[in-house]
Parts: sequence; structure tokens; C-alpha cells
Amino acid sequence: MTDRPAPPAQMRLPLQSDLPQDAVGFVVSDSNRAAVEALADWPNLIGGVMALCGPAGSGKSRLARAWAERVGAIALDGVEATLVDPLDLEGRPVLLDRAMDVDDETLFHLINLAQAPGGALLMVSRPAPSAWQVELPDLRSRLDAVISVPVEAPDDAVLAAMLEARFAERGIRPSRDVIPYLLRRIDRSAAAAEAVVARLDALHRPVTRTLAREALEDDIDDLD
Repeated sequence: MTDRPAPPAQMRLPLQSDLPQDAVGFVVSDSNRAAVEALADWPNLIGGVMALCGPAGSGKSRLARAWAERVGAIALDGVEATLVDPLDLEGRPVLLDRAMDVDDETLFHLINLAQAPGGALLMVSRPAPSAWQVELPDLRSRLDAVISVPVEAPDDAVLAAMLEARFAERGIRPSRDVIPYLLRRIDRSAAAAEAVVARLDALHRPVTRTLAREALEDDIDDLD
């Protein structure tokens, strides 16, 4: 394993949450229900550390941001955590997205701070913390003990909601058979939903199943 660069100098972090209000419209289904239920009352009374894990585009970061809004958590993204004065985090819930990007020493301190009264640490990553490559033995044992909650790739209910939202954002009203058609043919991720809607929008024609088929066939031709 290559040596990680030394963390940059710390900066003071304003004690406030600066997150978007994006909990509205989040669709709960079998693909994310376990995570929704795990976060519903956490960290009330319990505190400690939890991790949301799952593939790209599964909605885990959005779900984590909704949690952070609810509890007033400090939001950090990956190596941002190395710039923070730990004194600003003591006794506060913390959301750590891209948690695998954090150096060992910083992550070790964040986990320890989560045990203080009022503290909690929600980490977001693709693999579970038990699979992360770290060098500090004490950090290894802490990561192995973290409760990890899976968020699966979007199922039909979630992917359909993603497509509906992306069409609505662009003022597009597809014919009723378009979304069921796309559900069977695109990758199960938020990025894939955004990409196919953007491609259909760029064609400047009524969005029908025929147009959807043409757009997907063009995608295949572009890969040849």
C-alpha cells in the first residue's frame, strides 16, 4: 500500500450544517428500507458510528444528507476532514461522505469523537469499513466493529422515481410506456437515469417509446 500524503494544516469549521433540503421525494423501497429504518431514530441515545454502504448511484449519499439535515450534523466530504479542527466536532453528529478518502489518523480521531456525549459519525462509502485497507491496528479494530447498513442498487420503484424526477425537471411528459421500457434497459443508477433523460431531451421530439428505443440504440452504436 502506498504511503498517504501528510494531512494539510487544519482550519476552523463553522459549527453549522450547510446541506441541501433534498429529503423531499426520496422513495423508500426494498433497496433502501434497511438504511432508512436504521437512521430513523439514530443517533438518539445511542450515538457511536454507523456506515451506509452500496454501489454508486444507489442514493446512499442523498439519504445521508437527509439524516444530516434532520440532526444538524456537520457534513464533511472525504479529505475535507483533514482540514477540520477536531475541537469543532466534539459533541456534534458528523456526516463523512467518501469516508475511504480520509487518512488513518483523522479517521481514528473522528471515530473516537463519536463516542463523546452528543457525538455520532455516519460514514458513507461503497465497500463496508471492514473491507477498507488501513495501516493503524487500532483503527482496524474500530472499523471492524462499525455497524454497516447496505443500500442496494435502485430497484424498479426507486429507478422509476428517479426517471420521473429527471423528466419533470426538464418539463418533459413522456408517454406512459416510456419509463417501464427504460426500467428494463438502463443501468440501475442515478447517473444512468440522468443520462438517458438528457439524451432524450436533446432530441427535441415528443418522448415516446419509439424515441426511447432510438436513443438507446444510438448509445450502443456510439460504443461500437
